[in-house]
Amino acid sequence: MEQPASVTSDPLQRLDGTGRCVQIRNWIGFWLLGLCNNFAYVVMLSAAHDILEKQESRNETASTSASLHVDFQVGNSSNSSIYDCNPVSTAAVLLADILPTLFIKLFAPFVIHKMPYGVRVLFCAIMAATSFLLVSFSSAVWMSILGVIFASISSGLGELSFLSLTVFFSRSVLEGWGSGTGAAGLIGALLYSVLIQAGLSPRNTLLIMLVVPITMVVSYFFLLVCPPSLPQWRTKETEYAALVSEDRQQLLDSSDEEEPESSTTEDQPTGPLSFRERLFVIRGLWRFVLPLGVVYLTEYFINQGLMELLFFHNIFLTHAAQYRWYQTLYQLGVLLSRSSLRCVKIRKVWILSVLQMLNAVFLLLAVRYLFLPTVWLVFAFILYEGLLGGAAYVNTFHFISKETEDRHREFSMAAASVGDSLGITVAGLISLPVHTYFCSL
Repeated sequence: MEQPASVTSDPLQRLDGTGRCVQIRNWIGFWLLGLCNNFAYVVMLSAAHDILEKQESRNETASTSASLHVDFQVGNSSNSSIYDCNPVSTAAVLLADILPTLFIKLFAPFVIHKMPYGVRVLFCAIMAATSFLLVSFSSAVWMSILGVIFASISSGLGELSFLSLTVFFSRSVLEGWGSGTGAAGLIGALLYSVLIQAGLSPRNTLLIMLVVPITMVVSYFFLLVCPPSLPQWRTKETEYAALVSEDRQQLLDSSDEEEPESSTTEDQPTGPLSFRERLFVIRGLWRFVLPLGVVYLTEYFINQGLMELLFFHNIFLTHAAQYRWYQTLYQLGVLLSRSSLRCVKIRKVWILSVLQMLNAVFLLLAVRYLFLPTVWLVFAFILYEGLLGGAAYVNTFHFISKETEDRHREFSMAAASVGDSLGITVAGLISLPVHTYFCSL
């Protein structure tokens, strides 16, 4: 009896006779899903400086904010510090952007199989659209942060869902997903920077980006060629029960003389993973998760703890513009390395984590002692940082998909996604006191 598509290594080959055409559609579909899923997250980080700057300006001019203004002056050195700091570190936006994602990635893999993929995609699109609306119309810091939280929910649930979804397709779609998430970084940061530089307000810029959640829905429901076994509108348990019932009926109707008991035992999946099995799989994932977490810890410490402080006075870019272009170059590096899987594969991801740690230490010293003579050197280091981070991400999930048993692969892809979120969360927590220290100098 033929094995169900959900546990095969390359179910795409059995979808229909068009073969190559279907693979191209699915690759493009996952590329667009990666782009749309990470877009809101990236834009919120790119807009972090503008969000805080706008709310700071309102607080300083509002008559009811006098007491808050006094408190801000303790950590605000925008008038006296050589670092031209915001009162609140951009790490505050990072934490709002990552903590909901971390929570989802820690607990959702144990229960997310109860939510069909179609429902997940619609929910993610609604959350992303809500985030753009909240931030664009915000009148206070808490509204902006709430919008960032909605973006985080959308990105976190989407990432673990789409990574799990790749196991139902040819393994090549993982390349499309990785490249798309990298493109989200570059296109999101670049588009935001260009529109702001062209004179659009942050509000109008975010409203234009409402097209992204719509593109996510169209890509999933109208572009992907999904296998019949995909739990689109039914839960995993319902899909499994339907498969078992169908296969048993085929056995009963068969006129062959084969032994049905043996065939059922060998070919049937044994049902959804138990809680104990999931814990067992998680223990085996730490060799992938730990190096990925270290890479993301160090790179986001750079992004949200040091980037804002790498400010050069009296050049052709303002402080806010420098920050936006740092983010853009970082995302360019991510795009290049996440799209390189077909050309280069790196099994020893821990090497990338060591290199990223050295990069972070160097830039920390550069912030403290201000020995970098030009912004162009910072641009080069930020691009290099993105290359390391993107390579760590895409190679980690490639080898998880390749080396994990068929039965465990869907859960493994979802559970391992917590690695980058753990690293980013720790980076945000470290960045806050570092920001306070440097701004007090």
